[in-house]
Amino acid sequence: MNAPVVVAGASMAGLRAAEQLRAAGWQGPVTLVGDEPHMPYNRPPLSKEVLAGKAPFESLAFRPRAAVADVDWRLGTKVVRADLGRRTVALDDGTALTYSGLVVATGMRPRRLRCPGPQAGRHTVRTLDDAQALRSDLTRPGVRVVVVGAGFIGCEVAATALQLGAAEVTVVDPLSLPMVGPLGELLARALLKRHEERGVRFALGTGVTGFAGEDRVSGVVLGDGTVLPADVVVESVGSAANTEWLEGNGLDLTDGVLTDEHLRAGGRPDVIAVGDVARFPNARYDAVPRRVEHWSIPTDTAKHAAKVLTAHLTGADAPADPFAPLPTFWSDQHDFRLQSFGAPVLGKDDVRVLDGDPDGDVLAGYHQGGRLVGVVALGGKAAAAAAARYRAELLKQPALIA
Repeated sequence: MNAPVVVAGASMAGLRAAEQLRAAGWQGPVTLVGDEPHMPYNRPPLSKEVLAGKAPFESLAFRPRAAVADVDWRLGTKVVRADLGRRTVALDDGTALTYSGLVVATGMRPRRLRCPGPQAGRHTVRTLDDAQALRSDLTRPGVRVVVVGAGFIGCEVAATALQLGAAEVTVVDPLSLPMVGPLGELLARALLKRHEERGVRFALGTGVTGFAGEDRVSGVVLGDGTVLPADVVVESVGSAANTEWLEGNGLDLTDGVLTDEHLRAGGRPDVIAVGDVARFPNARYDAVPRRVEHWSIPTDTAKHAAKVLTAHLTGADAPADPFAPLPTFWSDQHDFRLQSFGAPVLGKDDVRVLDGDPDGDVLAGYHQGGRLVGVVALGGKAAAAAAARYRAELLKQPALIA
């Protein structure tokens, strides 16, 4: 019998990889290893519906397709080491697995602030257990919340905390505007205004140097010495790739796992990377490898990479065209939504209002060298629908890298 394809990581990317291996024609065994005890589930609702108490876990769990009913699930088990030369991976329970193909889907983990002060009362939001623990703290009467980091998760948690009745919610970030990195100044200013109008406070252009309190956090110390009162702190300061288990195999692990244009890691035909741990060139735009932490990427990467790996294992024809996805993201905050198609981060130097007004519903276009590379809508359903109409136009554009 063939050695199994081992999928390291049991979140959405790992599940989609297993499903797409079957769709591509792999009929051999598949072993899926994940460090959480839960079956794969949808993470975006953690900072919104789950935190707000509107969605039970059962509503988050993905329903695996019938094609993967025979997958060997190793949940609550972590991959700790790989030997790509010998095609083996070691698990933290002492098990060693031999593979014919390896799928790297171990994803990311939240970064933590390395500041002095107590740990109790400080949270991150990445897993179901994280969200449940944070909700328990946020539902205490009169709670004062400080969110460190004004990115996607930080802004979503701030909005949800207010909905839950927090007495005060303050967002701290060293940058001058919330989400200015992915959005640019035009929409970041509009986003700031919307949050402030709904009661969120901001301390921008400053960092955190420590946490006040003895057994539990009671305040957040800023760079200028100001102490913000806090009963709950949410650290949303970026993420780190779970790649330590791959060290010593000659792979570029500088920021995730560097792959080629077909998601093969280190030029190895038997190792592919999928999901937000993969750093790949997107032929739609350029040859620069980047990680993309958007909801659409696990499925997109799994579909292409599974075909590539299955072709290697079975001798079938591999995809000829390089990987060229159209990234998609959305973010629900308060009573409005951010909806994006394409790669707006590449066009932040040339942002044009395509429809509406930044003070109301607005659709912005992001251009690189005069070419539309992304759109972002901010507002209600009409704005999101306007962005969706540009999706077909963006998909029709030819890839820049053949």
